[in-house]
Amino acid sequence: MVATLGGAVIAISGTVLADRLRNRHEDDRGLGARRREVYTAFIAAAGTAHAQLVQLAQDSADPAPAGRAETASRAVLVDSGIYDVRERLYIDASEPVAGAGQRMFEQLRALRRVVATGAPQSSAAFHDAYHPYIEAVWAYRVAVRAELEGRALTPAVFGWAAWDGRERCSVCRVQPVAAG
Repeated sequence: MVATLGGAVIAISGTVLADRLRNRHEDDRGLGARRREVYTAFIAAAGTAHAQLVQLAQDSADPAPAGRAETASRAVLVDSGIYDVRERLYIDASEPVAGAGQRMFEQLRALRRVVATGAPQSSAAFHDAYHPYIEAVWAYRVAVRAELEGRALTPAVFGWAAWDGRERCSVCRVQPVAAG
């Protein structure tokens, strides 16, 4: 009887432990899938906002009513959906990715503020905000890649000296832009 009872306890314990391990593994897989989705959604929303801000800066040479660039640049961030996906990022992201995402978001907002002033894409003011944003985008990508794939990524892989793109920028090569 003692042997039967002991065997039952061992069998039940084994079943409970196996069930908990399976659930933990499924939870980890679910978190990994959610992270991959939100990491991609965040960079996609930022990319949409970035492209629209660049377009506004290109269009800034056209005369526009005062405040139009401010209003339009604010709408870009809202319309891109970045605010919503940033909240999801904070919920599911690891600390390194959440931090890199926040820095990228702050640089995107800095670029938006410059575009809101009506600075054209060819201006030093635009490039003083643009290149730190590009560098932050790459830092985010590097953090995501390190987490999801465990592999490093450096500018040298692309034949670049730095992530910020200044060395490849036709405007910055012609008109040096102050580092800042």
